Amino acid sequence: MGLSIVSVIILLGVLIFVHELGHFCVAKFFGVRVLKFSLGFGPKVIGKRIGETEYTLSAIPLGGYVKMLGESERDEELSPEDKERSFREQTALRKIAIVAAGPLTNFIFAILAFAVVYAAGVPVSTSRIGDVQKDSSAYEAGIQSGDVIVAVDDTEISRWSELVDAISESNGKKLAIVVARGNENLTLSVLPKLIKAKNIFGEEISTYRIGIAISDETVLVRQGPVGALYAGVGQTWGWTKLTCLGLVKIVQGVVSPKELGGPILIAQMAGSQVRKGAIPFIFLMAVLSINLGVLNLLPIPVLDGGHLCFFLVEAVTGKEVSIRWREISQQVGFFLLILLMIFVFYNDIARILTN
Repeated sequence: MGLSIVSVIILLGVLIFVHELGHFCVAKFFGVRVLKFSLGFGPKVIGKRIGETEYTLSAIPLGGYVKMLGESERDEELSPEDKERSFREQTALRKIAIVAAGPLTNFIFAILAFAVVYAAGVPVSTSRIGDVQKDSSAYEAGIQSGDVIVAVDDTEISRWSELVDAISESNGKKLAIVVARGNENLTLSVLPKLIKAKNIFGEEISTYRIGIAISDETVLVRQGPVGALYAGVGQTWGWTKLTCLGLVKIVQGVVSPKELGGPILIAQMAGSQVRKGAIPFIFLMAVLSINLGVLNLLPIPVLDGGHLCFFLVEAVTGKEVSIRWREISQQVGFFLLILLMIFVFYNDIARILTN
């Protein structure tokens, strides 16, 4: 339990810091005066003023914020110099850049974290067969447990993912599969069958299979700096699409909202991954950083996405959305966020009680 608590503090602390650092750096770049940089909400635990900014660690470690001059004050009296450095006096495009920098930094962090994972080495399943289902296409063709598939229709195969793709894309066409068995290679003719299966969201789909199961054999694949960075971009894009699709599936009712998890689930995941080593923990950080970036872009007033909506309206109309309307919207958004937090805490507790 202690390890889970420490690991989740490190995980959330890093992700929140990265997010707020994005806002902070772009605000400073445009000359906006930053009054406070806080990790956490609520009462200040410790703090130190450096220059014009107070850096604080607050009591509730479920977020953070960067407070800028002129960001929320209604009728503040500012000197001409301060007015020039006020967030409110910036152009709409600058405001958009400052607000968008938080989620963008989360995506950049994910790319770099994934790159570290791929540079260190990722275990990849080989094309060795684990089990063969009786009466399946593979069984009828003579494929045996322990065989290594080396080619499908003259295309070399070395990884299980390549094999799955080749079979799925066969459209039911008979495949010439070359297997390595002992000291010889055998070419076997296999006809994939269309079956019903479920995807990661639990939806029933139709796909082609030949009745084989993956083995436990893996190889460690390392990438050079360029390859690792390229893989990091690909993984970040893939997980971003998957996160967005998951949110759509929840709205559509395909995925139950009960699948949502909160800080307790994150703590359990963090503790589990840190026990496996630094690399799995960094991988989890990358995935959660993407989740944080995507969720913050939702058009809920209290989140970055809500602020972006206001500033996009300002950019199009040339008029600032009234502070009164923004405050009402943010109160509603905050209320919705509190309800969501209560709901995910309930899910976490229910999950613990039923396990």
